[in-house]
Amino acid sequence: MSIIVIGLSLSFLLFLLAAGLTLIFGMLGVINFAHGALYMLGAFVGYQIVHMTGSFWLGLLFAPLIVACVGALIEILALKQVYDRDHIFQLLLTFGFILVIDDATKMIWGFDYKQVPTPAMFSAPISMFGSQIPSYRLFVIGFGAAVSLALFRLLDRSKWGMIIRAASSDPEMAQTLGVNVNRVRTGVFALGAYLAALGGVISAPLVPIELGMGFSVIIDCFVVVIIGGLGNIRGAIFASLLLGMTRAAGYTYATEWVELLTFALLIGTLMFRPAGLFSTKGRSA
Repeated sequence: MSIIVIGLSLSFLLFLLAAGLTLIFGMLGVINFAHGALYMLGAFVGYQIVHMTGSFWLGLLFAPLIVACVGALIEILALKQVYDRDHIFQLLLTFGFILVIDDATKMIWGFDYKQVPTPAMFSAPISMFGSQIPSYRLFVIGFGAAVSLALFRLLDRSKWGMIIRAASSDPEMAQTLGVNVNRVRTGVFALGAYLAALGGVISAPLVPIELGMGFSVIIDCFVVVIIGGLGNIRGAIFASLLLGMTRAAGYTYATEWVELLTFALLIGTLMFRPAGLFSTKGRSA
């Protein structure tokens, strides 16, 4: 039972990150190398708010909003200038922001790792099926499931989701119909940054907050995005579940095989289903 809980909690953390990454690619056509840095920034900002107020919930509420504003500024001041250029310019630009965010984090919080305590209401384990399950991991599963459902409804059932799809598939036509495509692009990038930071705050009680924590996460995110299909939100959730459960089983039964299993999934997907195991061409949601 504990393997399932760990796997599901890891899966939904991966989804929070990968959903933002695949949303940005699906709408903007940008592979955001700085996504992991935004995740790290969310964790540090969340730590600072918790440290100042003593409330994890205030950190969960405000840290993603702050990082979303940072993401909006990145899009407005920098990314907007390179949409019409070759993808290499976008890759180099977002990689540059990794260095900028990393250095800013060093200046503000130093080199020592930080830790956010588990919220008091989730400090005690819960007995389930003869196992002691950390209650915070159950919260992560429920919270991640709620966010994924809200994201699906936003993109599939709301007017804003319809506008996003229209601006993604034919920006010139959408602009003709009165849609402010530039504003939509800024909103999408800010939403992606928000989801990355949300993952950072949620993971803060589970892992040490340290410089470079975004590098390992961004690799897993790219694995999820490739397996699920670039730009496919539905694929991201299934790929997150597949990778999360695989890694949880690997950590339990064969630790030395975890990375091999992860990259075996990636290589197999690229060889036999390069569009992604769950790809649906022409959709960004």
